[in-house]
Amino acid sequence: MFAEERVEEIIKLLNENQKVVVKELSKRFDVTEDCIRKDLKNLEKRGIIKRTYGGGVLSRKFAPHNDILTRKNINIEGKIKIAEKAYELIKSRETIFLDISSTNILIAEMIAKGNKKLIVITNMIDIIRTFSHCDNVDVIGTGGVFNKEVNGFAGSTAIESILKHKVNRAFIGSCGVNMFDKSVTTYDVEDGNTKKAIITSGKKVYLVMESKKFYYDATYQFANIYDIDAIIVDERPDELICSELEKVSVELI
Repeated sequence: MFAEERVEEIIKLLNENQKVVVKELSKRFDVTEDCIRKDLKNLEKRGIIKRTYGGGVLSRKFAPHNDILTRKNINIEGKIKIAEKAYELIKSRETIFLDISSTNILIAEMIAKGNKKLIVITNMIDIIRTFSHCDNVDVIGTGGVFNKEVNGFAGSTAIESILKHKVNRAFIGSCGVNMFDKSVTTYDVEDGNTKKAIITSGKKVYLVMESKKFYYDATYQFANIYDIDAIIVDERPDELICSELEKVSVELI
């Protein structure tokens, strides 16, 4: 077994058990304990594990649980990079969905300043307001139960409205993506269920998110990575993440 294959197996074991032991790995892979320690040191440098006496533990964190007003002011530079990439993908005369996301607010602002003729469907108040004086964009709001924390609509009424539409591109926010158990997560259950419906409505589905979210988890899984066509990021993540994305045929933009 090549070193790279061994490291991948170690990561799978970490995701299954949350920890690994040097002696056990040495026997499992029939290599020296020093060899395993080098593997673990490499994984620690990449931020995947924290080494402990005799082994290592998985180093994933829960995503910060902030309201939308707070998120709007975090890492603006990175979110602008993501929004610019997303804007370039959108073609005139398309119908798109902009989900509840601080990055999607920036995409909406770019659309409002541009000249692309579009239909935009959204469940976010901030995005609806962005197009209030924009002649080239027709806006459809989903309605539904208003969620103050995310400043948008979520739940059964919003979902019923969303499922009536088919869109060329759906842009969706997420709190975290785990490429090893293939989960895409958020915190609010109703928001997550609404995101599920948006995924169903999109011919092409994009996650818009900062690269650091590949190392975060939230509490509610609303999708599997196989439900996603592409992920638009601010910067390229670790090569291991890129490799996992290639395996599941998810484009990294």
